[in-house]
Amino acid sequence: MGNNRPIILGIVGDSGTGKTTFVRGIRDVLGSDRVTSICIDDYHKYDRIQRKGKRISALHPDCNYVDIIEQHLHCLRRGESILKPVYNHSTGSLDSPEYIRPKEFVIIEGLLGYYTRRMRDAFDVKIYLDPEERLRVDWKIARDTQKRGYTPEQVIESLKGREDVSRRYIRPQRAFADIVVSFYRPKGLENETGTKLNVELILRPTIRHPDFSRFIDSGLINEQCCLSATLRRDEGLPVDFIEITGNIPREIGRRVMKLIWDYLPGVAMPEKIIGKYHERKKEKISTPLAIAQLLASYHLVNVKLRD
Repeated sequence: MGNNRPIILGIVGDSGTGKTTFVRGIRDVLGSDRVTSICIDDYHKYDRIQRKGKRISALHPDCNYVDIIEQHLHCLRRGESILKPVYNHSTGSLDSPEYIRPKEFVIIEGLLGYYTRRMRDAFDVKIYLDPEERLRVDWKIARDTQKRGYTPEQVIESLKGREDVSRRYIRPQRAFADIVVSFYRPKGLENETGTKLNVELILRPTIRHPDFSRFIDSGLINEQCCLSATLRRDEGLPVDFIEITGNIPREIGRRVMKLIWDYLPGVAMPEKIIGKYHERKKEKISTPLAIAQLLASYHLVNVKLRD
């Protein structure tokens, strides 16, 4: 029969982890006409000037309307519309609220999405983005200088000021994710920030994942150096680790994506190119990013089709 209510996906991670880029690819796969995307970082209690006066970080739960986030997540899950706050990252002000009607799929991105049990209960699939720290810093500097008007020195100073809050409130949410996505630099490429990055996917048994080991053993993917599946432990529990290298040939990557979609009869392979990101205002493609975005899309469709 399938689910008639909206299917809710969470994308949580620290500032500068690529949440918006990740969401954009999922929307390209499923179609913007089927997806409502919301950033819950809009639920700040205070604007930038007020935060400075109160000496409180935007990452701190006390700086956000946590109870309203909980309420709105469950409204969306029931298919009800909400009046969502809007935080203007350019000006640091609180703008007029926005009327949001949930579509077939709802993607929630932000810093504190899994902070409370009630928030977590609203999600069908939970993803945490956890790139290596030096890479995250480089991504955040690039974004905040190019899009938000900061200097590199201001970004670094902000990161230092947020470190304690991030350690206490943001990073512990990693433990609640069904999938952890970790981009990292290959050896010898210490300055790489995009196409050549490797990705490690931690697949926890809290939801049912495609069997990547079957993909590798099938013979359809004969370059195991660029795709591997192993069983390890994370947070003390056994999990599947999938590693995809940045040098995976485009055709092999496309084959992996096709195999994922073969698990969903009647769902067509997306025509749009996914794995897109911007680097110095140029659009580029990352095959590991594309596979991770497609895996997230697979889970949303799978929940939708499930009895």
